[in-house]
Amino acid sequence: MQAWHVHETGEPSEVMRLEETARPEPGEGQVLLKVRAASINFPDALLCRGRYQVRPPLPFTPGVEICGETEDGRRVITNAALPHGGFAEYALADAANLLPAPEALDDAEAAALLIAYQTGWFGLHRRAQLRSGETLLVHAAAGGVGSAAVQLGKAAGARVIGVVGGSTKAHVARTIGCDLVIDRHTEDVIGLVKEATEGRGADVVYDPVGGHAYTQSAKCVAFEGRIVVVGFASGTIPNPGLNHVLLKNYAILGLHWGLYAARDPQAVLDCHGQLTALAAKGAIQPLVSERVPLADAAQAVQQVADGATTGRIVVLPDAPDSAGQSGAQA
Repeated sequence: MQAWHVHETGEPSEVMRLEETARPEPGEGQVLLKVRAASINFPDALLCRGRYQVRPPLPFTPGVEICGETEDGRRVITNAALPHGGFAEYALADAANLLPAPEALDDAEAAALLIAYQTGWFGLHRRAQLRSGETLLVHAAAGGVGSAAVQLGKAAGARVIGVVGGSTKAHVARTIGCDLVIDRHTEDVIGLVKEATEGRGADVVYDPVGGHAYTQSAKCVAFEGRIVVVGFASGTIPNPGLNHVLLKNYAILGLHWGLYAARDPQAVLDCHGQLTALAAKGAIQPLVSERVPLADAAQAVQQVADGATTGRIVVLPDAPDSAGQSGAQA
């Protein structure tokens, strides 16, 4: 089979190599999956760079989120079991973590559902207790994680303000349902949030960016508001002044979705049921901006690493090779 291997860490386009290799052998409690689609996540770029909290042994195949087919023909979504990730024709997964792929979503959409939408659902509902009629502010609203939060916020009856960088991303944020879109490159985020909320601020802030975005969040969160810290795509981890938390009685809430799989797996199953129902009635649909063949995976991961994408790019191993050949170094 073909699989992308990382033999040394660095930029994805430089260190990922497409190679012929044997199918991986499942270990105890694992299953072999034929990869139908693999969604590219920012952690895939961090894995290539050696900067993720999980560091699989070299060489490894990145691709943490997949829609696959079991040997008995079931269509499932799951996190791949590294070092045998999803940017390959076959991957491994823990049998206990398999979830049925929603029938309402195609393979690429299903592959982009698990991480972003479970993170969004737990962040907005379990951590922030988002209520209908509240104002939700979403940073990086046109990205894979942000767009999921936008859709889930709208499904919950919230008014959603999306913050993006650039006119192209602003257009995407509007098409997925944001009630107000703010371009952080050209507009005053804090001023416009306060204007839109008549000075109150956002009840819930969903922040996968960190850095300056968090600073803006603290300045425009409402009295008794909640800031959900999801990640640090900016590369900068903020150091909040806790004295400021007292000024408006707001809460800073951490969200590490992976902990639920280990500590409360039933909650993950319950959440999947909720998401499947929302997908069936069209309330959510993962934003897949591009579908690429396996041969183009390294360049696609680099695009994600560079922050040059909207929604999710998804790798389809069975798609025709757009370059007309495969097996070359990225």
